[in-house]
Amino acid sequence: MPVFRWVLAVGLVLIGCSLGLYLASPGYPELRQVDLTVLHESADGTCTVRWADPFGQGEREGPYRCDPERDPILKAPYYDEGSGLGWDTGFVRSEGPDRGDLYELDQDSGPDDELTRISDTLVAVGLLVTIVGLVGGNIRAMARTSGVSPQVMRRARRLSDAAGAAAVDHQRAVEAVRAAWAPLHRELVDERLGRVPVARLRWAVRGRPGPGEWEQGGIRSVRDVLDAGAWELGRLPGVGPRAAGRALAAARRISDRVDATAAVRVDSERPQPRTTALLVALQVLVDGGAAARRTAVAGRDLAERLEPLLADAEPCGGYREMLRAGPEQRRLARESVARLREELAAAARDGLADRFTQTSVDLLRGQNNDAAGLAARVDFDARPAEYCRVLVGVTGHGIVTAD
Repeated sequence: MPVFRWVLAVGLVLIGCSLGLYLASPGYPELRQVDLTVLHESADGTCTVRWADPFGQGEREGPYRCDPERDPILKAPYYDEGSGLGWDTGFVRSEGPDRGDLYELDQDSGPDDELTRISDTLVAVGLLVTIVGLVGGNIRAMARTSGVSPQVMRRARRLSDAAGAAAVDHQRAVEAVRAAWAPLHRELVDERLGRVPVARLRWAVRGRPGPGEWEQGGIRSVRDVLDAGAWELGRLPGVGPRAAGRALAAARRISDRVDATAAVRVDSERPQPRTTALLVALQVLVDGGAAARRTAVAGRDLAERLEPLLADAEPCGGYREMLRAGPEQRRLARESVARLREELAAAARDGLADRFTQTSVDLLRGQNNDAAGLAARVDFDARPAEYCRVLVGVTGHGIVTAD
């Protein structure tokens, strides 16, 4: 509950009410101070005085209430022993029909003075309540904002970004290898299936129709069976839907076996653009080695741990966010910041930030140009087993080198 906000609001309301009463009460008239010659003075301060009218009406006399507490030297006859007169000061009106008349400061006392006293009381109480609200609110705000750690949040975000970038860059390098390998592998599988005669499928269709009839229908190889599909096969004379389905299933089994055993052939002495692109993509992972793969895995795992912690610790990123958060959010944010500190400390001990950065640099240096292709072919000739191992790890298929 915002208790001190309400305390502050009450204090401001009291000050506002005091200001309203002060404005509602009539003010003092315009006055001018003058010197008074005391002609006669009683012990209670009742005097008869004479003063010079500053507005041109000469000297005037009249009753006045002098200050009985003023210094005795100002009273008669001590002020002027020769004349027996005393001295005091007073005020005369400086505007209106009574201009020049004496004015006693307490002559308008009554309900207006009561309003003034109430106004003074309200402003005093209002100021006190306002101070309590401000001090208490700031103390509570300091308690609520404890745990704000923008520096920890910034460091954790940078570490999470670096970790995620390393994982993404490694995945991008893997996808580059798959993209370069897939058309080569597909071409090799299609070529091998094109060399498998359709006669290999006679057992699946119980020998009918014969190979000659399949070939007359344009189906000469297992690849043709796969390309035609069940609908086209079923339209051949004497085949029918069931035989077409069995033939297609048998062709797919043969295709799976060929696909599992097909290995891309690389001849570095007679390079082809597509095989060179595959070697360039592989060289990035070969140079990175197992260390790059482990770093990418560590980066992915670390980013997955840091992201939810960063989301929960968001209020600790600034004082404004912490003040806006609720009690449960602040508690969870402080706990998340503590765990972020642990992750940062562990990452600093292992040097993960530098490893993530270096891995990203290494994985992004591959270029598809003539110089990179020549370097990749030379490197492949030097260590073909490493290239084969990496390709098997990415695609499950190896490389056949030319003799």
